[in-house]
Amino acid sequence: MKFLIPLLILILLLIVAACSEAQTISSAPANGDIPINGEQIFVSYCSPCHGPTGEGIAGLGKPLNSSDFVAGLSDAELLAFIKTGRPVDDPLNTSGVAMPPKGGNPALTDEQLQAIVAHLRSIHIP
Repeated sequence: MKFLIPLLILILLLIVAACSEAQTISSAPANGDIPINGEQIFVSYCSPCHGPTGEGIAGLGKPLNSSDFVAGLSDAELLAFIKTGRPVDDPLNTSGVAMPPKGGNPALTDEQLQAIVAHLRSIHIP
């Protein structure tokens, strides 16, 4: 009995500490709070069609890591292309699959798109 009350107090303190710590864990960023990290943004919005390393996925998205098209565009041109996308009926679309503007996320900012461009440059295989 002599040790029971201190033991119960200790358990109660541990439970309270654990609960208060859990409340401080942040949730995933809201749509407007997408991090400015090109790789993270690429994985979230581009890799479903272009693969996690830009290798492309057959029937969905062309390879980007070895693309002469990507390599031949300036950063500003590539940003504009990502911003606009490419519809299926575009005469230059040879895949038959539409690329949605901003990878399907209209909330992406120019700064975030520029981070994607920088990431594409970093994964390019000459």
